[in-house]
Amino acid sequence: RAMATRLLRVPPPQELLRPLAVPERLLLGPGPSNVPPRIQAAGGRQLLGHMHPEVLQVMDEIKAGIQYAFQTQNRLSLAISGSGHCAMEAALFNLLESGDTVLVAINGIWGQRAADIARRLGANVCELLKPPGKYFTPQDIEQGLVQHKPLVLFITHGESSTGVLQPLEGLGELCHRHGCLLLVDAVASLGGAPIFMDQQEIDVLYSGSQKVLNAPPGTAPISFSERARARGNDTGPTAPSCARGCLTWGLSSLWRRRWVQGKPTTTSTEQGQHEDTAPCSWRCAWAAFDAREKTPPSVMISPGSVLGSPGAVGLKKARLPTITTVRVPDGYNWKDITAFLMDNHGMEISGGLGPTVGKVLRIGLMGCNSTSGNVDRVLRALQDALKRCHRSRL
Repeated sequence: RAMATRLLRVPPPQELLRPLAVPERLLLGPGPSNVPPRIQAAGGRQLLGHMHPEVLQVMDEIKAGIQYAFQTQNRLSLAISGSGHCAMEAALFNLLESGDTVLVAINGIWGQRAADIARRLGANVCELLKPPGKYFTPQDIEQGLVQHKPLVLFITHGESSTGVLQPLEGLGELCHRHGCLLLVDAVASLGGAPIFMDQQEIDVLYSGSQKVLNAPPGTAPISFSERARARGNDTGPTAPSCARGCLTWGLSSLWRRRWVQGKPTTTSTEQGQHEDTAPCSWRCAWAAFDAREKTPPSVMISPGSVLGSPGAVGLKKARLPTITTVRVPDGYNWKDITAFLMDNHGMEISGGLGPTVGKVLRIGLMGCNSTSGNVDRVLRALQDALKRCHRSRL
């Protein structure tokens, strides 16, 4: 050991010789959210092997939690090891092949991101556009379906970059009438706005763990209808070689058997094939779906009277309850306001994203953070910021 130490050319980093220091902050941005004690405790439990029967039981229970949260009986309901963005990629990778036509409804950054991923897959991407703050009507959707005849329609339920909640009623039936699958992004809305996968005839629905579910990032619930499952096979659809990998592998025959049938793929393992190792974040996901815990109802925040600035979404029914967007007050720099809240109140809110950069402030109230006390606290902090932040020189 002494000899090995003498051979070291890179010394131990001094930073890692000190205890880890993590400040206490109230996370009221668009995600992640604060993690409540029960989920912190679940994440601190000892590891088990990913082939142990207890882990398979946890997977079954997480699957049941996903089915409940999504309001679906789909057999292929599972948790992907990754962020909500990974679930977006997995959904697109397993529905589309090169040359397939996909219609992407874009009214914010997540539609833009889905369109970019689909293009990388070699799909024929048709865009249905709305300005930030607007949503799509059934007439808008039907016009796009008739014109482009897509195989898949992608739409965002909760557009976190603009604060828009997309109505979903009737869209599934409309898509199926035109021979199209409905793919819905619910990363910013699941648990904070009603969604009923089976009743609304949604074919693929996914979310993320770090927003309303209040779990650490790294687990992405996703569910496929029987229509959507029929699109794939044991190896996944054909995609460019650069796009293949864990995202298509994650829904391969091994994983399907593991999640759908609820048992390890012993035969495949004995033949030298290997499933991925389940992440410890699944224990947090289990706690997030714990049926004994009740998530508080979403609290809508109205900071306009404090900031003297209107909300970015006009129609109340189109406002995303989990993330409020309000225009940056005239004469102020959004960076000054967010930095002031962080430095003086230990509180995070965010500026705009994608098409709303520099235009709005985004305030998230999700899961355990969605309380009237937090509403009062952030409004008082905003009042303080307007008094003490110097106005930007224009």
